[in-house]
Amino acid sequence: MITRREILHVGVAAAALAAGDGIFARALAQQRLTETELLKFDTLGNVTVLHVADIHGQLMPVYFREPSVNLGVGEARGQPPHITGRDFLKRFGIPEKSASAYALTDQDFAALAKSYGRIGGLDRLATVVKRVRAERGEDKVLFLDGGDTWQGSLGSNRSKGQDMVDCMALLKPDAMTGHWEFTYGEARVKELIKGLGFPFLALNIRDTEWNEPAFEPMKMFEKGGIKIAVLGQAFPYTPVANPRWMMPKWSFGIREEDVRANVEKARKGGAQLIVLLSHNGFDVDRKLAARVPGIDVILTSHTHDALPEAVKVGSTLLVASGCHGKFVSRLDLDVQNGAVKGFRYKLIPLFADAIRPDAEMTAAIARVRAPYAKDLGREVGRADSLLYRRGNFNGTFDDLICAALLKERDAEIALSPGFRWGTSVLPGQPITIEDIHNATAITYPQVYRTSMTGERLKEVLEDVADNLFNPDPYYQQGGDMVRCGGLGYAIDISKPVGQRISAMTYLKSGKAIESKKEYVVAGWASVNEGTEGPPVWDLVERYIAAEKTVRVAPNSSVKISGV
Repeated sequence: MITRREILHVGVAAAALAAGDGIFARALAQQRLTETELLKFDTLGNVTVLHVADIHGQLMPVYFREPSVNLGVGEARGQPPHITGRDFLKRFGIPEKSASAYALTDQDFAALAKSYGRIGGLDRLATVVKRVRAERGEDKVLFLDGGDTWQGSLGSNRSKGQDMVDCMALLKPDAMTGHWEFTYGEARVKELIKGLGFPFLALNIRDTEWNEPAFEPMKMFEKGGIKIAVLGQAFPYTPVANPRWMMPKWSFGIREEDVRANVEKARKGGAQLIVLLSHNGFDVDRKLAARVPGIDVILTSHTHDALPEAVKVGSTLLVASGCHGKFVSRLDLDVQNGAVKGFRYKLIPLFADAIRPDAEMTAAIARVRAPYAKDLGREVGRADSLLYRRGNFNGTFDDLICAALLKERDAEIALSPGFRWGTSVLPGQPITIEDIHNATAITYPQVYRTSMTGERLKEVLEDVADNLFNPDPYYQQGGDMVRCGGLGYAIDISKPVGQRISAMTYLKSGKAIESKKEYVVAGWASVNEGTEGPPVWDLVERYIAAEKTVRVAPNSSVKISGV
């Protein structure tokens, strides 16, 4: 297995940039970070697996700050991926202020971003995929997309996923699975799948009329002279986390027995390597790996975790490849007589300044973005503080959205969903229309205005908290806590369902929320059909334009205990 030193080789580069954030520092960082070093890999065995996941419509390089808080419960407490910041650096031996520290944690993010620049971009990904295929041989490389690919940007929303489908086709993945893809509706999903040119796998989705598989469950490939079965596992809670009315003819679930049955079928069919291409989320996949024998590799996604080492559960390897196009995972496997005898792994950060963009993909990206170019680059205001979303509780971009809802909908309390997708904006940068849509681009964006009692507000918070902190991973649905504007509360994550939330406070008055009192609430992303209201991006744009310069103060309205 590759050593930690080799895995994190690039992390040592430019560690002396402790104080630099100017032109010299950026030049030094770019000099040390080279495509050759980023892609350096000691080949092993007879199969190479490449994996990307949770790109969320991002064609271009981005800034994306990793979470400062990612709490685990039950057996996952204190285990990767539920460690962040300095603890993460220490656990994986990453030097502070290094390239890897910037790519993988929140530490010194704004300062290091000025040195190391943006990460990702499908044209950089194309360069890496083509290079690995050329060096390794296409007959030994299996490239898989973990889903949440077609949604999360202005272009994807307006083209209903077509921009991402057109560009991903050039990368020629061997297969994909999905989640947010389904929010374009059944007819559109089927239409896009027909034009993919590669399988869309989802063994855990059935049609509701006949209880038969709605999608191809698995696909056999021959790579490196061995038969590989790839099983697809779509997000099991799609009709709960997203509107059921958008996919009424499909039923979802973890369906552990179906996973087990397909593993057995694949083995009987001669598969020497079994890969689960999963959108379950890391903790669900960790539990699944312990309960279902015979899976060699789980390529996990949905919870947006980026880990520089593969996690082994029994004989199963779990690989977490991050999100927003920041990383691609490379896993080399030595497969003999139907068993993995050795592996070597590297999480490759796609530093945009270091990796040469692929000309074919660059041209394709320009084509699909052209219809929206004028909107994408239009400046609405400027950021005077770091705007980010990711984290269990507070995200400053969500605090900004909540402030917009409170003002523009004349509400007392605002609720913003704890989505994990959405790029970051650095202090001093313009806030563009593209930035706003990167945080809001969904197919059900209406901002509702309604009344809720204090009792109902507590129910909402308790429900989301149980989704996030239930000690049984099979009852977790991913995502983070709902963000609140105008409302503070205390949460004890160690408590059972219904008892985690207390000390709810109406921040404007400083008084306790009254259980029977009605409060005017504004929110968005309701899963209820027929929700009425303006699209959230319009309200956020109007608010930022009026403010001109946006500064979001640190949020201290949530008190956390039981960690």
